[in-house]
Amino acid sequence: MSNIGYIRVSTVDQNTARQDESLKLHQLDKIFTDKYSGSTKEWEALNQMMEYVWSRDHIFVQAIDRLARNVSNLRRIVDNLKAKGVSITFISNDLTFTPDSNNPMSELAINMLASFSESERWLIKERQREGIAKAKKRGTCKGRPESIDRDKLKEMIEEGIKPTMIQKDLGLSKASFYRVKSEFM
Repeated sequence: MSNIGYIRVSTVDQNTARQDESLKLHQLDKIFTDKYSGSTKEWEALNQMMEYVWSRDHIFVQAIDRLARNVSNLRRIVDNLKAKGVSITFISNDLTFTPDSNNPMSELAINMLASFSESERWLIKERQREGIAKAKKRGTCKGRPESIDRDKLKEMIEEGIKPTMIQKDLGLSKASFYRVKSEFM
């Protein structure tokens, strides 16, 4: 039986101290940390933690929104953990889910809190879109500066280097690579 902590912050620059402090009280054997946005679907440390845990382990997370940003993902994760025999506690929400108990009030609370987190994320994105639109009208927002070295990309394509290697070397997503490649072809 192990006590395991899970921490997620939205960017690599963000500090985990607030979550660290909260988790220290639970004498953890291992901590998994992700530094990805809540909108990211695949969180490496979360996946590693899901593989790592065994029956009778207990996971501690600062808050529901640190584990998932929408109801369906949260339900899937919690249900998978319970099915494996793992308990999970959301510290600031004062909610614990164990494999052998189904508390209707806890189930309602987790669904409501996850819905609030999902709604909050939507509102943040909406305000961000509105702010960008207003800044563009004022002429103070020109968008992200172009950072793709098109000459280097074209040179690598002409040399016959595989697309995956070009993407890795230039730090491009698959979509960005093919979008820029289409400009040359």
